[in-house]
Amino acid sequence: MASTTTPALRVMRILSAIALLAAGGIHLYLVFNGVGGILGVMFVLNAVGALVLAMGMLFLQGRWLQLATVLSLLFLIATLLALILALTVGLFGITETWDFMLVPETVIVESIGIVLLAVTTVMVLRPKPVAAR
Repeated sequence: MASTTTPALRVMRILSAIALLAAGGIHLYLVFNGVGGILGVMFVLNAVGALVLAMGMLFLQGRWLQLATVLSLLFLIATLLALILALTVGLFGITETWDFMLVPETVIVESIGIVLLAVTTVMVLRPKPVAAR
């Protein structure tokens, strides 16, 4: 991370990356513990996407960081929304129950991640003060 990054933003970027990795890790864990078929494929893609976005949160700068931050926030919102839809009305014929492996934990991790990424997004997109000459 560049020296122009404030300590608070640096911490939020690291926490956001951890939240993305935790959400992706949960999906990968579920694949290795019995979730297969098309849902398993989607979970692997989720884990790969989370890893790529987490790396972006840690290593990108400028406009690329802004893009990675917004995409990361939208990614976790979409992931949580997909789980909520599967828990309520079903999603692509897939229904889920609260007692399935790691469902409550996933809701918690992804909710915390959304809050972290929302704060990080605001910090990254906030206009920088112009230095006096």
